[in-house]
Amino acid sequence: MLIYHIVLKEEWERQLSESVYVAASLETEGFIHCSYADQLDAVIARYYSGQPSVLVLTIDTDRLTSTLLEEPSTGGEIYPHIYGPIDRKAIIAITDRHLSATAK
Repeated sequence: MLIYHIVLKEEWERQLSESVYVAASLETEGFIHCSYADQLDAVIARYYSGQPSVLVLTIDTDRLTSTLLEEPSTGGEIYPHIYGPIDRKAIIAITDRHLSATAK
């Protein structure tokens, strides 16, 4: 199964030399927020509309070594949450998503 994690380019670049990726939410909330493909546009609009661009990490859940749980979040909608770091081998694509047209 494929899931997606949205990250600002600066945050991603700070961890390029690490063997795993760790979002700040892992420490503050205990998990890394992810989305299914059909949730990406709404999540980007809700949380990143003021940014010129974001990176979307495509994650192959079969390659994760951390625990993946599907849990209710915003409005009771079910989202994938990763309880631990994301192995680099699980990140199978990185897409630069330009948002300048929707930036406020």
